[in-house]
Amino acid sequence: MKIIGIDAVRGERVIIEFGSVIQGVTELIDLISGEPDYVAPGFIDLQVNGYAGVDYNSPTTPHEEIGRSLRVQFACGTTRLLPTVITGTYEGMRGSLKNLYEAKQAIPEGLAIEGFHVEGPHISAEEGPRGAHPVQCVRKPDVDEYKGWQQVTDGLVKLVTISPEWPEAPAYIEALVRDGVVVAIGHTGANREQIQAAVSAGATLSTHLGNGAHSVMSRHPNYLWEQMAEDRLAADFIVDGIHIGEAFLKVALRAKGIERSILVTDASAPAGAVPGRYKLADQEVDLTEDDRVVLAGQSRLAGSALKMHKAVENVMRMGGVSLAEAVTMATRNAARVGRISGRMRG
Repeated sequence: MKIIGIDAVRGERVIIEFGSVIQGVTELIDLISGEPDYVAPGFIDLQVNGYAGVDYNSPTTPHEEIGRSLRVQFACGTTRLLPTVITGTYEGMRGSLKNLYEAKQAIPEGLAIEGFHVEGPHISAEEGPRGAHPVQCVRKPDVDEYKGWQQVTDGLVKLVTISPEWPEAPAYIEALVRDGVVVAIGHTGANREQIQAAVSAGATLSTHLGNGAHSVMSRHPNYLWEQMAEDRLAADFIVDGIHIGEAFLKVALRAKGIERSILVTDASAPAGAVPGRYKLADQEVDLTEDDRVVLAGQSRLAGSALKMHKAVENVMRMGGVSLAEAVTMATRNAARVGRISGRMRG
């Protein structure tokens, strides 16, 4: 089979030949009538807590429901992802990872699951930086706990988000990096010295920069400026028009540069579903009529309802970037920083 389109990154007209996989992409020399659609590699989402009413943070979520949620994401252009397990009890997190891994093996859509992102539980316990993560489950970094995650996923935990404010953080980060795991800074109240120590230990990413923060903080120094100024850190952003404003997004993109900027959805179960009440691990969350995902009966954000193709549109509109740059943030950059096999060059 063949399709003709305009390469969204290079701007060239191309012919894509494919069967069960893409067999070739060649530049189109001959003139054709009409204007083809844009084509791009499938989007990569490094942070998805759930989708289409399906919660990835439950050890009992049916595998067929996980498959259905993946098909809904395919319709939004996402073809590779890291299902994300947030802060919970040791048994709950390990059980959720085990269930996701077993689903990956059991369902045809499981090929889209590149691995898993563990966001917590080694984050800040403070109000604000902790976000919607349950405070009673926050705990210090523990390499043995990490090894338990890898045991039930056959080593497929690919990304871990941690706050560097824990004294144990540098040694923990070094241990994970030795295993080839990407370590991100997030949900943190860390100071400059702690952030620098984490980066020196091997942290390479800031998780949803601009979120998981105090509502009031020092003008400077603070952990947002420190992460934006650190050139060794890439950053991912939730560009839904809710989590971060236009001014912050523009400044952060200028600080990181397109080459170190990534789009994520941070989607939770209500994404791709109708307004109502859903589950996120042991907590209830609401999808409001204006597309906010909040802890039930509260205003605190608990993930997003963002679709990746809308993130691409939003970053062009809010951040003033080109289509090629937006697609790069949702594909090549995510693949490179997230170490997505077979996709790190495009």
